[in-house]
Amino acid sequence: MYRKMSFKIVSALPFVLLSFAFAQTASQSLDAVVRWNRIATDVTAAAQMDPLTETRIFSILHVAIHDAVNAIDQRYKPYRLQTPSVREASIEAAIAAASHATLVELIPAAKSQFDAAFEDALQTIQNGKAKKAGLEIGRKAAATNLAARKNDGANRTVTRAPGTKPGEYRPTPPDFTPAWFAHWGDITPFVLKSSAQFRPVPPPAVTSATAIADMEEVRESGAEKSATRTTEQSEIARFWYEGSSQGWNRITREVAISQQLNTWENARLFALVNLAMADGFIGGFEAKYYYNYWRPATAIREAGDKEWINYLPTPPVPDYPSTHTVLGAAAATVMAKFFGTDFVSFSMTSGAPYAGITRTFWSFSEAARENGSSRVLAGIHFTSAVNAGYQQGAQIGEWVYENALRPVSAPYAAPIPASSVGSSH
Repeated sequence: MYRKMSFKIVSALPFVLLSFAFAQTASQSLDAVVRWNRIATDVTAAAQMDPLTETRIFSILHVAIHDAVNAIDQRYKPYRLQTPSVREASIEAAIAAASHATLVELIPAAKSQFDAAFEDALQTIQNGKAKKAGLEIGRKAAATNLAARKNDGANRTVTRAPGTKPGEYRPTPPDFTPAWFAHWGDITPFVLKSSAQFRPVPPPAVTSATAIADMEEVRESGAEKSATRTTEQSEIARFWYEGSSQGWNRITREVAISQQLNTWENARLFALVNLAMADGFIGGFEAKYYYNYWRPATAIREAGDKEWINYLPTPPVPDYPSTHTVLGAAAATVMAKFFGTDFVSFSMTSGAPYAGITRTFWSFSEAARENGSSRVLAGIHFTSAVNAGYQQGAQIGEWVYENALRPVSAPYAAPIPASSVGSSH
């Protein structure tokens, strides 16, 4: 039987209040960048926020942190804030102020939680000129980056009429929810020149051999009661089902901690990963609504299998490309380029709605490929949409890495030594 979708449109949700006591205590030893990333993702996860809004919030948060850190000691080019270095300022204070100001503005319903986290952070910083200067820089970084996104088009509402012809997207069973976020491909990208910069080639014609093979594959392996999907494949579908912004930020935290990155490296890595994912959704949704391709649940039923049910719920957006795959490939590409190798091993435990599954990967690309294939196993994407998503995501990830937050001088322009990354299996 069908299960409900696992996230909500943020404008329609009542915010879930969290108690940060246990989380703050456990995270005090973490780098401040990692700590604030976890605070932000905990809040949005508890609220079941939609992943598109999450990527926008996380990107603004992390470019504000990056700009604050580099306003104190500029090792990497800023995203927005141009200011002389203030080396005597407290980095911890700057990160706390940038994070707090950004998150309170973007998620005002959670102000009490962010206030508590902010006060907790300030208690560990000695009072004085350095603290005051850090707070000023952090707030300035937040204000600058918030202002830059104020009129980016994210708050518009656009409706799309359902398709009627073969191959055209229409709402899927069981709820037939109208299409979401039809405007997202029109909002201002963070780094891309335009949302259509890496638009994939068109999806296969519905009568083509490729489309027919795609449909048969997902009909067999993605059915609710599939006779061919293995136990592990079902686990893979559930493991990767949570929103990409949650899963890939968790992966980034795991890797950042295991590789013992410093504050500047963390600020840059988290900003790049989230910029790539934000632009992944923008570019991916531009293509989704440009091609407006139907989902497996529609195609298979119209082909004659009227009772077919997919394994996991279908998000109410067109099929092509798979933006879940776009984001995974974008994040994986950024991290492989950041570390100078794809072969960094890590383990990750899934979050809601199928929390508690742990899987281990030997490389970023292995994780990204499995992330994409999970959508076919879930019965919610065709393989052509996954393949197109992987290519588009890799292109976006490379573009973001090569064009944003670049090193400004030696020794920071040198790649991170191989000894500081995982084994090269």
